Amino acid sequence: MDLRQLRYFKMVADERNFTRAAQRLHIAQPPLSRQIQQLEAELGTSLFDRDARPLGLTPTGRLFYDQANQVLSRVEDMRSMITRAIATQQRNFVIGFVASTMYARLPDLIREFRKVAPEVNLSFVEMGSIEQISALKEGLIDVGFGRIRFDDPAVRRTILRNERLVVAVPMDHPFTRETAPIPLSRIATQPQILYPRAPRPSYADQVLSLFHDNGLEPTIAHEVRELQIAVGMVAAEEGVSIVPESVHQSRTVDVCYLPIAETLSSPVIMSHRVNDISQELAIMATVIATTYRRWDYPVPDTITEMAEKSGLM
Repeated sequence: MDLRQLRYFKMVADERNFTRAAQRLHIAQPPLSRQIQQLEAELGTSLFDRDARPLGLTPTGRLFYDQANQVLSRVEDMRSMITRAIATQQRNFVIGFVASTMYARLPDLIREFRKVAPEVNLSFVEMGSIEQISALKEGLIDVGFGRIRFDDPAVRRTILRNERLVVAVPMDHPFTRETAPIPLSRIATQPQILYPRAPRPSYADQVLSLFHDNGLEPTIAHEVRELQIAVGMVAAEEGVSIVPESVHQSRTVDVCYLPIAETLSSPVIMSHRVNDISQELAIMATVIATTYRRWDYPVPDTITEMAEKSGLM
């Protein structure tokens, strides 16, 4: 499987016709058909329902289409990032992040970083916590902000802080008429909306562990791709979702964020390559240390050490 085959597959899926796809790709139809057949043979399944008119995707094909789009988008992001870096001749610092950290004050840290180091070209790649491991080791990102604990000898992780979890419910849900925090046992009786669907393990597994650790077996109504879809499903009254407290800043209409009786939290974790001594990483550590002190947040010892060794504090 290669990027060319993914592009060919996407074009056929978008056009729903081999002939039109070949024309847009500026190739003959037979080579295009052979590439798709080779891709299907490698995957061991049909991606297209060739009996449908117009041409349609099989259920597996629809799943593969979502994944192919993500891969191609990631490749395009990296190409644009490199092009910008070459064009500007700036130092480049690539930040990987999970969506929920954008609510957990990561934008504030980014703004502070830009004030301290305006000459550094910042690039951003949304990716899951586990994806950040390989991205760091392959040099695709320089630092990652995620929520899942993991161990890898090549990657150092620091828990910046633990963020309290709340339950997102529809505006007219019976829970909204209660004055006390909602016990996890009662939340478990409601249909649950989990995110992200993939890759796993993920924040979804973290939430499931919270239920299981309390002897509860929730009913899963939906597993969706990302946070905003989960909140949208809550607004549509498809269920409830346990989310980090900071998500309430999204101000989604028709959704209420209620406290949970138990003290449940999700960590905000910064990850970077072991023995990385880059100036950009030192600047990030310094920004976190100074900003956290201003916010009256505890500063992790490892962040303080990185900042002090840099000589920037």
